[in-house]
Amino acid sequence: MNKQIILTAAFLGMMAVILGAFGAHGLEGKVSEAQLETWETGNRYHFYHTLALLFLSTFSRAKSQSIRLSFIAFTVGIFLFSGSLYLLSTRELLGITQTALLGPITPIGGLFFIVGWIGLFSAALRHRA
Repeated sequence: MNKQIILTAAFLGMMAVILGAFGAHGLEGKVSEAQLETWETGNRYHFYHTLALLFLSTFSRAKSQSIRLSFIAFTVGIFLFSGSLYLLSTRELLGITQTALLGPITPIGGLFFIVGWIGLFSAALRHRA
């Protein structure tokens, strides 16, 4: 599990850097300031939860179901929360006209983040030093 978490975090971290650079350099002047702020919010949470995944790897030797839950929840949360914000902020560039589905996906991703933090909290309570 430790290797799986680290590999996932490394990939998602790489993607966060690429998407952050794209937002800063590739989207400037192509989307509105509000859309750029939305992109940056998605990228910030992408980074936060990638770092949280790396932290999970320090617990993974415990083979805890709570850590597995956190791993899955943080990963799904990144895709749903940050991914939906990336899409919402570039919808005009991508030609996406139907955004009614994207709006509700963002808070669902946020719920996955909350579940991940609850799982980490639970794992920390049960972990023996």
